[in-house]
Amino acid sequence: MGPDLKEESRRWFLQAQADLEDTIFSFKGERFNLACFLAQQSAEKLLKSYLYFKEVDNPWGHSVAELCALAAKFDKDFKEIKKEGALLDKYYIPTRYPNVLPGGIPKEAFDKYDAQKAIAITKKIATIVKGKIKI
Repeated sequence: MGPDLKEESRRWFLQAQADLEDTIFSFKGERFNLACFLAQQSAEKLLKSYLYFKEVDNPWGHSVAELCALAAKFDKDFKEIKKEGALLDKYYIPTRYPNVLPGGIPKEAFDKYDAQKAIAITKKIATIVKGKIKI
């Protein structure tokens, strides 16, 4: 017998919420690159939570846009958010590794505007997911 996918959904959702809280904490501390990364992580986990709820066993990947596309197979609302979710994908690697930037370091490359945008998109995804799963 496999894992209880509804329980997995709940676990991923709770961790996504914690990541969003950490995102806001980082934002308040002006760690904008970290806030952008954590927003991406929260959105990824929110979408995986939804997919587990829909009984997708082991949804894989780190792309918010691709996870939105997979979720859209169950609900068209995720198709609507895919383009915004794709913006979060830009924060997955460059927010952490200086060798993917043309110069400088991630801490210098991301600003308050980037973090505000990332947080707003993640909160939008959280609202959609929360309205569709029962945990």
